[in-house]
Amino acid sequence: MSKVKQSWSVAMYNFRQWKKNPRIVVTFALAFILCFLLSNRAVQFAQEQGTIMQLVEAFVWTFGDANNILISSLLLVLLFADMPFICEGTPFYLMRTTRASWLMGQIIYICMATVLYMAFILLATSALCAHNSFIGDQWSETAAMLGYSGAGEAVALPAFVKTLEMSTPYACMGTIFLLMLLYTLLMVSVMLAVNIRKGQFWGVISAFLFSLYGLLLNPQVFGQMFGLPQELMYKANVAVGWMSPLNQATYHMHNFGYDLLPRLWQTYLIFGAATVLLFLTALRGMKKYNFNFTGSGV
Repeated sequence: MSKVKQSWSVAMYNFRQWKKNPRIVVTFALAFILCFLLSNRAVQFAQEQGTIMQLVEAFVWTFGDANNILISSLLLVLLFADMPFICEGTPFYLMRTTRASWLMGQIIYICMATVLYMAFILLATSALCAHNSFIGDQWSETAAMLGYSGAGEAVALPAFVKTLEMSTPYACMGTIFLLMLLYTLLMVSVMLAVNIRKGQFWGVISAFLFSLYGLLLNPQVFGQMFGLPQELMYKANVAVGWMSPLNQATYHMHNFGYDLLPRLWQTYLIFGAATVLLFLTALRGMKKYNFNFTGSGV
């Protein structure tokens, strides 16, 4: 129990470092600007059509898109660029606890900070359209127009009919939030594991390579790369749906009962297991980690 308390103490110490930290302010400021730019299409569409939206629909349509998920997750590279967060307090914690307990505290901090960041994304997106929305748990006329008329494709908003017919706004929002959270935690866990093994530079590079892999591995690129005919594009779509973490983080790229794409619970299991495995890899690599306190003020 004392080691658990020590790990929590390390995590809380990291949060105290947020005070007057310009990097934290810049990260959340950029996240708010990103939410404004991405959700503005949905808000403008509703205003042009003279309709209102459900409170969380802007979040659903905005982050139902793989590219938007990718952009929002990359901002966390700025937040976690200095992993494993060595500062002036680190030597004192290492004298009072084990390396594993200290790194477990960093993992707790990473998970909590990621949840806070994703919650901020959700709240910011909802707040930006709150003046023209209602809170009832039913799809709005705006959603119906985006989904059934094909207008969503015209304005680059992924409003799919199966989303409207098989879920409610809050349930869909919760699923998309969880998918984004698990994808982002997976990216950060890759960054941490590589950081512990190879250093901060390669940790940051690994996060960008992980994101680039997901960006390039999409059905259109896959089909063009191998010259697949149109009748084989479905198979390419299914293959990419399983192979790409970014596609698995996208709500509509899942099996809702009539195709071979991953089911939601399978994505949760894959992301969760991979994240835990990477955190364990980081804990194991901590035994040989070479601490460098140069410039830490101690």
